[in-house]
Amino acid sequence: MHNHACYICENKAESFMTFGPMPIANGFLTEGRFKDEYFFEMEVAFCSHCKMFQLVNQPKPEQMFNENYAFFSGTSILMANHFKKFANHVLDDYIKDKNDPFVVEIGSNDGIMLKNFEKKGIRHLGIEPSANVAKVAMEKGVNTIVEFFDKSLAEKIVSKHGQADAYIAANVMCHIPYMNSIVEGIKVLLKPDGIVMFEDPYLGNVIEKTTYDQIYDEHTFLFSVHSIQFLFNQFNMEVIDVELQESHGGSMRYVIAHKGAKPINKNVQKQLEYENELGLTNVDSFNQFKINCEKYRTDLLLLLNDIKSQGKSIAGYAATSKSTTIINYCGITANHLDCIYDTTPIKQGKFSPGAHIPVKPHSEFKDNYPDYALLFGYNHEKEIMAKEQDFMDQGGRWITYVPEIKII
Repeated sequence: MHNHACYICENKAESFMTFGPMPIANGFLTEGRFKDEYFFEMEVAFCSHCKMFQLVNQPKPEQMFNENYAFFSGTSILMANHFKKFANHVLDDYIKDKNDPFVVEIGSNDGIMLKNFEKKGIRHLGIEPSANVAKVAMEKGVNTIVEFFDKSLAEKIVSKHGQADAYIAANVMCHIPYMNSIVEGIKVLLKPDGIVMFEDPYLGNVIEKTTYDQIYDEHTFLFSVHSIQFLFNQFNMEVIDVELQESHGGSMRYVIAHKGAKPINKNVQKQLEYENELGLTNVDSFNQFKINCEKYRTDLLLLLNDIKSQGKSIAGYAATSKSTTIINYCGITANHLDCIYDTTPIKQGKFSPGAHIPVKPHSEFKDNYPDYALLFGYNHEKEIMAKEQDFMDQGGRWITYVPEIKII
């Protein structure tokens, strides 16, 4: 392990842990592609100067986001409701009194968020680099362009549509290594009284609950209020509000404005103090996180081996990006899991990245209930367990691993 130049401030970021060779989290593949599968060393580091938690090596964007990209936001009812609330937060608190407001979303996926603005006749533009998901958005009537966002794209948007009242993003900003270029673009794009609102997995939750599966190739960063404040302060912008979210196993929503343009909510200072207490500004805290991860790995594998030794069957439930980290870091194989059931058609009939566990349609789950189901989609635990009551009624048991490893 070694130090590398921080993506944000170019100071020394100290590497403190590696998860070993890791495939692309969403790289579900056919048997014919096993031999060409791409792996990278998944190492994490912390920059004491700007307080940014980051991956040391990251695959090129084309390896991760392309026409085969397998994540569609719109497949979860829970997320659809969440994005509706997000859109209403922007509408009700920041743009409802504006004359002809304009909203820009980056990483707009299948249009699940922007549809809420489109329905109200609000001018909007989605920026989505994956052509297949952008096409779905366009078919829904959501204005979308297939591009990566940066300063030069921001300039083109402003010359064509004018400046934006709101720049929004959900689970996107943490994916982008060239964050300084993004914030430069935001500064160009945003009206003097405009706001930025985005949310991403929160470093505080990851450290507190050991949700290390939030670390995978797409997540270049895990943000804290400290690191976001540093990032935007560089460009004369500031955090004016923060709000914890339950989505994705614990996210933080940040609201940002040009410096001095809007009052700062007291939540910001409260959260900064909490982060200091939790040790999110100190590299030593992350050594304890490493120890916790190693313990989780050992305990989960012991449990799975114990169940298999009794001749019981286990299947994975939900072939998530996060499951790729759990499976490959813990050394879970097709000897542990017969298959993973998932509702996303593009993943079905393929194999999981790295461990090559077959992915089967969710409809087959009830035809052949396993004795145990390892719940990878734990952030939708309530939604899933309510839907699968029949599995439990027939004696099926869930294995969950957040915030602790247990059998339900």
